[in-house]
Formats: sequence, C-alpha cells, structure tokens
Amino acid sequence: MIPKPGKDEHGRPNTFWLNVGTAFPHEDGKGFNLMLQALPIFGEGKLVVREVETEEEDEPKPAKGKAK
Repeated sequence: MIPKPGKDEHGRPNTFWLNVGTAFPHEDGKGFNLMLQALPIFGEGKLVVREVETEEEDEPKPAKGKAK
C-alpha cells in the first residue's frame, strides 16, 4: 500500500492508501513473491524477493545420516 496525501470531504488534510499488489511469503520464510497490480508493468508484474545469503551459506553442507 502506498500513502497518498490528500484532503477529506471537509477540506482537512488526510492520507489515502492505494493498494498496489499482494505479497506471498515463501514456505521457507526467507522471501516473498510480490504480485504488483497497480504499476505500469507489461506482463505478469511478479517480483521474487529473497534473503541475502552469505558465502558460508553457499558452501556445501555435509550429508546427514550414517556414512557407509
């Protein structure tokens, strides 16, 4: 939602909110899919926002379980 300053029916300052889309959280809790509906974007208007991973997180993790 985007705040838009304006005036009410009596001329007093007021803020109106414009719904520009919806956010859906990822199952792993590390990001969102943003579906934008009120911006001039051709096509689907979908953004994927993810948590930044450090280099340590990019390294392969040892396999779990018993070694054979």
